[in-house]
Amino acid sequence: MQNVMVTPNFLILLLAALVPMVMGFIWYNPKVLGTAWMNASGLTEEKMKGANMPVVLGVSFLFSFILAFGLQFIVIHQWGAQSSMMIDKSIADPSTELGGYFANYMEKYGHTFRTFKHGALHGTMTGILLALPILGTSALFERRGGKYIAIHVGYWAITMALMGGIICAYS
Repeated sequence: MQNVMVTPNFLILLLAALVPMVMGFIWYNPKVLGTAWMNASGLTEEKMKGANMPVVLGVSFLFSFILAFGLQFIVIHQWGAQSSMMIDKSIADPSTELGGYFANYMEKYGHTFRTFKHGALHGTMTGILLALPILGTSALFERRGGKYIAIHVGYWAITMALMGGIICAYS
């Protein structure tokens, strides 16, 4: 048996980190929901022009990568199985009892639920169950309305669905 530890696929995580950028260009385009978002946010064209866009886009990509990195632990179930046994470092050595057990487990179940559809399901659930309460609470204290919350949560639910699908199917 060979070592079958679950490890991050950084190339796929970088690809998934592009999803929020692409989705943002589409979702927040004035012809889609950009005008509604600006109205709900109280932003104007003049306020939008004052930003240092290379910095905004660079930091946004960094945040997107952090999100993709964290999302892999939610959408790939095998991370959970591995993490429950990580207290014993012999898990990485298939010649040990635990390592052999885990290698056998991964041989049988390593590709279970590793589809785009399954990752998209968990990504959507994460968008709704995490993004909604976080963004909703912030919006309430900022005195933003339901339209503002719906625009942002809709964006994140769809974005995390796509990210989760990519990560789950291709990592």
